[in-house]
Amino acid sequence: MTSLLPNLLVPPTVLSVAGLTGYMQTLLEQDSELMQVWLTGEVSSASQHRSGLFFTLQDPDANASIRCIAWSNQLDTLTILPVQGEQVILLGRIRLYPQRGEYQLVVWQCLPAGEGLRALRYRQLHDRLAAEGLFDPDRKRSLPTHPQTIAVVTSTKAAAWGDIQRTLKSRYPGLKVLLSSAVVQGDQAAESIAAAIARVSRDGRAEVLLLSRGGGATEDMVCFNDERVVRAIAEAPIPVITGIGHQRDECLADLVADVCAHTPTAAAQQIVPNLADLQLEHQERVAALVFSLEACLSVAQDQLDQQCLRLQRLPLDRQLSQELRAIAHLKQHLLQVASQQIQQRSLHQDLLTQKLQSLNPQSVLERGYAVARQANGQIVRAAAQLEPAEELTLQLATGQVRVQVIDVVNA
Repeated sequence: MTSLLPNLLVPPTVLSVAGLTGYMQTLLEQDSELMQVWLTGEVSSASQHRSGLFFTLQDPDANASIRCIAWSNQLDTLTILPVQGEQVILLGRIRLYPQRGEYQLVVWQCLPAGEGLRALRYRQLHDRLAAEGLFDPDRKRSLPTHPQTIAVVTSTKAAAWGDIQRTLKSRYPGLKVLLSSAVVQGDQAAESIAAAIARVSRDGRAEVLLLSRGGGATEDMVCFNDERVVRAIAEAPIPVITGIGHQRDECLADLVADVCAHTPTAAAQQIVPNLADLQLEHQERVAALVFSLEACLSVAQDQLDQQCLRLQRLPLDRQLSQELRAIAHLKQHLLQVASQQIQQRSLHQDLLTQKLQSLNPQSVLERGYAVARQANGQIVRAAAQLEPAEELTLQLATGQVRVQVIDVVNA
């Protein structure tokens, strides 16, 4: 019987994953061009392990990268150690890692090639924003002590979002959390994050904003060094706390934020207090208040008991006699003080009377002086004021006299 299926549907051989990987490994590792190859690029991340130094070499402009490893026994022979952000020239061979089906460069030598392009761009942007004052400590705002509504900018698919929710729920139940979803990795991440922060600002309900994503390779964190994200954080009307990556990662978003935490969980812990801790503090304050009141009551009770004992030991008539003597002494003291003050006021009054009497114009007239007034009532103080035949009125101690000027003699 003839089969109706085409021959192409019946493969002559079927390879296993290990078989295909082994075949690719043979092609790569036995290629003469790849047994000794020179590469140049920028170190984007590096981590030290007992077995060796693992890092990534990338071409920022072409968006290409390759994993590299320098075994521990080879590190001492390297001219320099690969450092994140540095441009280097590597010598090594290509090796296929079967467990993950990816190829990597086993490094024999590492030479300096200057500052990496991405590191240079980072430094230039950092310096420009720092000159504008965006990183100044004086512009940092404090987080609210007991926020009722917070906003979170992260990806709904990120593990960080789940960590934040669990942390907030366990520490501060009843808190209202607003999610402004954003892409936190890739070419569209910076624009998406800036737009998510702007949505929170327009909404106006949140009292603080949490910008977060989990850790990752350095090349995955470049969106948090984007100028659009940095300025969106700086222009936010509410305090911003960042929880981006792990402690070894630092980005411009962390520098401009009001508070920076090393992980999303740490950021969630800083943004709200622990309700259990608040309850414990409240109980401690209540206990301290009760203790203080009991101590005050105990002191007052002791004083009352002492007074009662004194009253019991002291006869009533004797008490009254002591009080009467005290009152009499106070009365005598009051009379003495009042008498002294009256005497002082009388003397002062006599002095004022004498001064007033000496300044009285009538007293001057009684000593034989007279006051000359012109027809308009103006007092004559100089002969130059008068004219011959002018009539004057002389005010004497008793009565007035009308006179006429015969002649004016100027002194």
